[in-house]
Amino acid sequence: MAAHVEAIAKRPTVKRQAWKDLGAHYKKVRELHLRQLFADDPRRGERLTVEALGLHFDYSKNRVTDETVKLLIRLAEESRLRERIDAMFRGDKINVTEKRAVLHVALRAPRDESIFVDGENVVPKVHAVLDRMTEFSDRLRSGEWKGHTGKRIRNVINVGIGGSDLGPVMAYEALKFYSDRAMTFRFVSNVDGTDFAEAVQGLDPSETLFIISSKTFTTLETMTNAQTARAWSLAGLQGDEKSVAKHFVAVSTNTAEVAKFGIDTANMFEFWDWVGGRYSMSSAIGLSTMVAIGPDNFRAMLSGLHQMDEHFRTAPFAQNLPVLMGLLAVWYNDFFGAQTVAVLPYEQYLKRFPAYLQQLTMESNGKHVTLDGKRVSHQTSPIYWGEPGTNGQHSFYQLIHQGTRLIPCDFIAFSKPLNSLGRHHDILIANVCAQAEALAFGKTPEQVAAEGTPKWLVPHRVFEGNRPSNTIFAERLTPEALGKLVALYEHSTFTQGAVWNIDSFDQWGVELGKVLAQRIIPELESKTEPTLTHDSSTNKLIRYYRKSKETV
Repeated sequence: MAAHVEAIAKRPTVKRQAWKDLGAHYKKVRELHLRQLFADDPRRGERLTVEALGLHFDYSKNRVTDETVKLLIRLAEESRLRERIDAMFRGDKINVTEKRAVLHVALRAPRDESIFVDGENVVPKVHAVLDRMTEFSDRLRSGEWKGHTGKRIRNVINVGIGGSDLGPVMAYEALKFYSDRAMTFRFVSNVDGTDFAEAVQGLDPSETLFIISSKTFTTLETMTNAQTARAWSLAGLQGDEKSVAKHFVAVSTNTAEVAKFGIDTANMFEFWDWVGGRYSMSSAIGLSTMVAIGPDNFRAMLSGLHQMDEHFRTAPFAQNLPVLMGLLAVWYNDFFGAQTVAVLPYEQYLKRFPAYLQQLTMESNGKHVTLDGKRVSHQTSPIYWGEPGTNGQHSFYQLIHQGTRLIPCDFIAFSKPLNSLGRHHDILIANVCAQAEALAFGKTPEQVAAEGTPKWLVPHRVFEGNRPSNTIFAERLTPEALGKLVALYEHSTFTQGAVWNIDSFDQWGVELGKVLAQRIIPELESKTEPTLTHDSSTNKLIRYYRKSKETV
């Protein structure tokens, strides 16, 4: 472990003075109501707002005072957040358990920047891959790239899982407005055969290209789906093995396995071990995104990501959007005991954004030990979840408004619609503002009674309020704006991890189940009764499945 990382690791979070001071401060402010905070400060809604990079961030409806914000910023400073940020951008190996740099920021750096890993400037390599992606995308979109039978490619299917799927799916759905509607884009990730079967439904193999996204080209789910795709494609192309090179490309680093599969390695797009899967949508993993929206729009998204990277790297903490968001998440998670965060985009194109954030946040910060391997003495990552508004208002908002759990919310909205249809957008934005207002201020028993509500019914119609939220406005959902939003949450996640003194960039928690599955697969497929040495429950389940699948 590098000396600076080791020094940071030896500073337990709960022993930091700011953490102790926040604990004492919490006892003083925990009963304060947002009604009172706004009544005492008529300008609160103007003061607790940050404008940066075309984003309007209103955090005034949080259960914080000026003193709270000062203490949270002091906590960030005592957690050496600035040092951690600088270390990441320098290319230091801050992923300590895997001894890797963490440089998704290099994927969107301009050509003239220099970012070093082990003494090598990696930016030229990044742009070499981007240029190859651009050339390939242009050929595919223009129809110059032809399938094996000479037909134009009209269908693109991305095959991946985890970060190799969630990022591309989210970005495609988010930027669908900008996509080439003459082409069909589908995504396969689940090893459940239904996922693949539905993805190819109605498609012509002679017009279909698969992008196989797997760094190692050995991931079980991805390669199972890839082999099924290969068989499906060959079945529709008279079994000609030469056709694979015209209907498959790879995003990988394993040249030998890619070639063995039948893919021309000239059509293999590289990324690097300093790119974590959940941070990889701006790497070659985003190839399907670039094909869908075009290279110019893809580079606009990279620009948005880079702008937020620079804001995070340079802005004072009090005006730093990711830092403020991350610190507020720590405040609710560790002092109020909130267990979840609801992300509520009032933009239908962002319907997959909450699902994308689930991997980003929970795979990053779902950790139980600190950087030096000691058990944490506080809660780490909350659970992130959400749905687009206004759909969610007619399902789970009841719980947020009147349930017994405190659920901080992030509202995301845009001033201008991509599809302008009569009053729709005004009604949509009215709901954003109304929901945040209702959560904050609620409705008192006196107000309910004054409406003529029968006494017995009053308790049922009371809204306690004091439910915190952030509201994020941008002008319009553009590729650049999406890039800013993604990087905003990336760096908010980083901020939280720095405060909790954990490694936000490994993911050992996904490994054990995968290892055990590899042991169980042959036991399920064995023609003879296997000797089982699992626990009694697992043994029984395996026997039940084997017996059931043999039943006619």
